Amino acid sequence: MSKQQPEIKPVKIGNRFVGPGHPVYIVAELSANHRQDFNEAVRLIHAAKDAGADAVKLQTYTPDTMTIDCDDDNFRHGHGSLWEGKTLYELYKEACMPWEWQPRLQAVAHDIGLDLFSSAYEETSVDFLDGMDVPAIKISSFEIIDLPLIQYAAATNRPLIISTGMATLAEISDAVDASRQAGCREMVLLKCTSTYPAPMEEMNLSTIPAMARTFNLPCGLSDHAEDELAALVAVAMGACLLEKHFTLSRANNSVDSGFSIEPPEFKAMVASVRRVERMMGKEFPGPTLSETESISFRRSLYASTDINRGEIIARNQVRSIRPHGGLKPECLEKIVGMKAKKKIHRGQPITWEAIETD
Repeated sequence: MSKQQPEIKPVKIGNRFVGPGHPVYIVAELSANHRQDFNEAVRLIHAAKDAGADAVKLQTYTPDTMTIDCDDDNFRHGHGSLWEGKTLYELYKEACMPWEWQPRLQAVAHDIGLDLFSSAYEETSVDFLDGMDVPAIKISSFEIIDLPLIQYAAATNRPLIISTGMATLAEISDAVDASRQAGCREMVLLKCTSTYPAPMEEMNLSTIPAMARTFNLPCGLSDHAEDELAALVAVAMGACLLEKHFTLSRANNSVDSGFSIEPPEFKAMVASVRRVERMMGKEFPGPTLSETESISFRRSLYASTDINRGEIIARNQVRSIRPHGGLKPECLEKIVGMKAKKKIHRGQPITWEAIETD
């Protein structure tokens, strides 16, 4: 007998449980869409709330915590990238959010009922976020192989949300093991395709339920697709958390705007996610409440001609037709050749009470 899969325990982020049986936790990723304007960041948070997000996510780094100022080819984005020609240092300098904003933005989010947390990229950002008392710490796909960072973040005893873009199964396993060894028991893994935007044929959303089974953890999607379809499919496949890049307008031309969605699109996505959740429902093989009336239109056995009392019932006198009311169609061959106990008029249901069974 195969061993039963243990139940996946939900993770608590703020006042919300994230996991099977709970509403999908929807995160608006602000990334660089604040355009280094504090007021725009505030507007993004309010717009995320209005669009139905449960949380907003920031990124806590500086260009110097991410890389060095070097223009060698290894440090420069290549042909075909959204950021073609820019050095890593230039990109991060343009995209980073001042750290002193983040506690202030956290207060803005809390005042309107949103969780706020952030991605950490090295120890100083972990310390900073720990000091902010964030409800979770995110580890980006690019940092999943930085096991010392993961252990350092796990030691805060805060839930970790780990994106798995580019990672092999062995690398994901190493990250989960590192988290657990450092004392973290609350983790969410996110399927992610770390290209910007992510091509549809490389989303591989079947990985979501596979990761959930393999690691016995809540799993979700960090979505870099250009529309909301992948998010909806992910929910249908069991995603418990969705993270989507969010901008006030793609015309703002931030470094992330090309693969971010605008407030009306985000709001429509949230509404669709909630509809998918309702459609998913629960395992329930019986008739639903709304189907109860429809049962009366199932097929059953009816007399297609008058059958006199004492008459031997012939095959051509009975039909399996709608509506419900008579014997089940499977009884047809049993009653053929039996004797009618009373007269059965054409259009009357055939029941055992009308047939001599002795």
